[in-house]
Amino acid sequence: EKERAKARVKKKEDPSAIKEREVPQHPSCLFFQYNTQLGPPYHILVDTNFINFSIKAKLDLVQSMMDCLYAKCIPCITDCVMGEIEKLGQKYRVALRIAKDPRFERLPCMHKGTYADDCLIQRVTQHKCYIVATVDKELKRRIRKIPGVPIMYISRHRYNIERMPDDYGAPRF
Repeated sequence: EKERAKARVKKKEDPSAIKEREVPQHPSCLFFQYNTQLGPPYHILVDTNFINFSIKAKLDLVQSMMDCLYAKCIPCITDCVMGEIEKLGQKYRVALRIAKDPRFERLPCMHKGTYADDCLIQRVTQHKCYIVATVDKELKRRIRKIPGVPIMYISRHRYNIERMPDDYGAPRF
């Protein structure tokens, strides 16, 4: 009982003691909210639903990306996204054929059994050299919390991009 009483007694904080706190370090490539590491050729991480919506909007992925950014674009697909497309089955065989296009760069994943969105978030936080292409609202919300990562999305039957400097190809309406 005496030990419990001792545990309850709080230690008074010394006002002269140095307080330590953890502050996350931002990468040096960020200039305000813009990422200086981004430049042509752009590496664009493509999500499953982005391919599906591009097919519905009758957009050629690589050509439409180049039209949006006015530069060479290299679409990248992770193993997790490829696995997600394969699991969707026969209905999405066109999306699978597009994903296996030789113009797409295949990024291997080292982790096992991860949700594709988590995989994309993890890759983007580690390497700030990607643009993420998605139409998923939840994924967009999560990416917006990471500084310096632009998001490509589909609106009015064309690709659009947010969080890119004006010098690069973000179309203005």
